[in-house]
Amino acid sequence: MITSRRLWERKGLQIGLLGLVVGGAWTLRQTQGMLVLELYQEITRPLQMFQTGPTQEERLRDARSLELQTRIAELESQNSKLKQLLGYVEKEPLSSRPIPARVVGRSADNWWQQVTLNRGSLVGIKEGFIVKADGGLVGLVESVTPNTSRVLLISDLKSQVGVTITRTGAKGVLRGASSAEAVLEFYEKVPNVKPGDLVATSTYSQKFPSGLAVGRVKSLDLKKLPASIAKIEFFPPIHSLDWVTVYPKVENQPPENPPKSKSTTKKV
Repeated sequence: MITSRRLWERKGLQIGLLGLVVGGAWTLRQTQGMLVLELYQEITRPLQMFQTGPTQEERLRDARSLELQTRIAELESQNSKLKQLLGYVEKEPLSSRPIPARVVGRSADNWWQQVTLNRGSLVGIKEGFIVKADGGLVGLVESVTPNTSRVLLISDLKSQVGVTITRTGAKGVLRGASSAEAVLEFYEKVPNVKPGDLVATSTYSQKFPSGLAVGRVKSLDLKKLPASIAKIEFFPPIHSLDWVTVYPKVENQPPENPPKSKSTTKKV
């Protein structure tokens, strides 16, 4: 009897601990861990009160606020651009007042080739009309529907524009290069040109009126054969066009002595 009592005193604590472990395991299995999760939540709930991070509801509210702020900023930007454009249009004579239009279509594959405007023949736009933006010439209306117009940009590889160096009168043909720069091929072998010179459409152009700003000379290659060339940096932001103005085509007076060059056989 004494031996059994001593044995129980010696092993009782171990048996009790083993029972707690087995019972706890059985409880976890039966409740799928819910008891532990609830216990964890009860312990950590007071700590969560001291956390500074936003709740799910606050994050959602912040996201909606940022969305509204973005939309408001975009509308304010468009409103400012439109007011500026309309103010510019109102300064033009009624007889030659341009038509404001917005770029609504532009393909990534033809980014430097063409854009689509949101106005067409219903407001009087026709093929051959001139398109300008802040900075100067942008392109030429190539086709028209009642509500849209497709514009061939001067940065297109097919584009050719007769231009002149405003400082010296040196003339040539500007060809698009599918980028924010173009190549100017001069009529003269050694033209009087230097980097920084301004470039505008010339009286030799058959598609565009003379005197429209185009860009500036960025670099020169006077050793190029068969004619000297220059790289021209466009003034208009052709890479990010938004609002433009569309003008009726104005015929240039034919020059008295056009240059004798193969380039003049093409309409530019």
